[in-house]
Amino acid sequence: MTQQSRPVYLKLRDQIAAAIIEGDYAEGAMLPSVRAFAAEQGANPLTVAKAYQQFQTDGLVEVQRGVGMYVVNGAAEKLRKSERDQFVSEEWPEIRARMERLGIKPAELLESA
Repeated sequence: MTQQSRPVYLKLRDQIAAAIIEGDYAEGAMLPSVRAFAAEQGANPLTVAKAYQQFQTDGLVEVQRGVGMYVVNGAAEKLRKSERDQFVSEEWPEIRARMERLGIKPAELLESA
């Protein structure tokens, strides 16, 4: 599935996951409210709530009723491992096949970086 064909809630989930991995939302930190994040992203609050619900289901955030959602300890590492596994199993084979079709060697990419 291409990034463009992914549902909006998954794109938002990916964005939040990246922010957790990069430390923008540190472990123990509160995520923005659903309404605040929706306004910031120009998204429907129900769509944001669906993305947030996925993090709760995956045990990456905990809800404190009436207060907000907090990133749990270990969330960044768990997300990093999950994202890495997904990259290696789903994205890398396509990238590798395309590189082979185009005659690109990995060393060439390292030289141009």
